[in-house]
Amino acid sequence: MRKLLIAVAAGLLGMGTVAIAAAGTKDGEPPLPKDYKTWSTYLRNVQRPDVNQVRDLYINQVGKTARAGKPFPVGTVMVMENHKGIKAPNGDLIRAGIGKIFVMTKVKGKVDGVDKALANGQWVYSAYGADGNALSEDFNACRGCHLPDAKKDFVKRYDEYFEKRAAK
Repeated sequence: MRKLLIAVAAGLLGMGTVAIAAAGTKDGEPPLPKDYKTWSTYLRNVQRPDVNQVRDLYINQVGKTARAGKPFPVGTVMVMENHKGIKAPNGDLIRAGIGKIFVMTKVKGKVDGVDKALANGQWVYSAYGADGNALSEDFNACRGCHLPDAKKDFVKRYDEYFEKRAAK
């Protein structure tokens, strides 16, 4: 039954719609939505010179319904493209191809297989190569990075997103 729910959710995500209903989803399971580049931009051209990356982040329609100061709803999916960065003459990084793509999905119910100290609420993570093939990653690194943002639903750049959205 669980595999069926995940398959149905994967199909729906491929269309860029609705919530994930599969309780107990594990890191590594959320699919890479095929149409994520048609979604709203969460943030674009995030410069990370510390790791030589430029990041573009997308959010699905469910996540776009979130309001500042509130958690994102179940079914929110965020996709982050990590582009390799090359330093331009002005000091900014320019994109030099996608290195990895990460997916962050808010699920209903309990998240399985996560150390309690690294729990990020109902968020699960997955990673893909530029070719769309799943990667085996240490998702505890993702969890550790997002952990300080517990008061902002474990979402990085939460305030920046809502400020930019309000300015539109």
